[in-house]
Amino acid sequence: MLLMNKKGSWISLDAEFNSIPLFPHGISGIYISGGVSIGHNCTIFQQVTIGSNSLLDSSGLGAPRIGDNCYIGAGAKIIGNVNIGKNVRIGANAVVVKDVPDNSVVVPCEQRIIIKEKILNNRFYQRNNGKWRFYENGSWHFVLDPEELKLLDSRFPIHS
Repeated sequence: MLLMNKKGSWISLDAEFNSIPLFPHGISGIYISGGVSIGHNCTIFQQVTIGSNSLLDSSGLGAPRIGDNCYIGAGAKIIGNVNIGKNVRIGANAVVVKDVPDNSVVVPCEQRIIIKEKILNNRFYQRNNGKWRFYENGSWHFVLDPEELKLLDSRFPIHS
């Protein structure tokens, strides 16, 4: 509790997590209200708000439900009685107040949903001691697929 206060964060005791989410930049500024449900293998960046709407006369009354394998960018806001599907990416600073279907991307400004035909890979990758790894099901796993390694190495070269 003290750490969350120092980081300007709050995670309600009655928020439900199917697995421990990954907080790549720590819990700085993260707010998760009561009644929220978050699925397996979610990545949540800094300054994210996942908040309930308790205005009784509001059509958005309720708390967000977030599916498995979601990637929530820095500063995103998910507010009220919304369902976020599986394998969804929510861009930095996007504001989500409407349901989002599976395999979609939400970008900021006016909410725009882009439905993808193939399942999105929302793993969080990180190079550690020269080896690529990803976070899934509450633990880190080394990248073994040669195509994934080739792509990661080409986009993130080691600078000397």
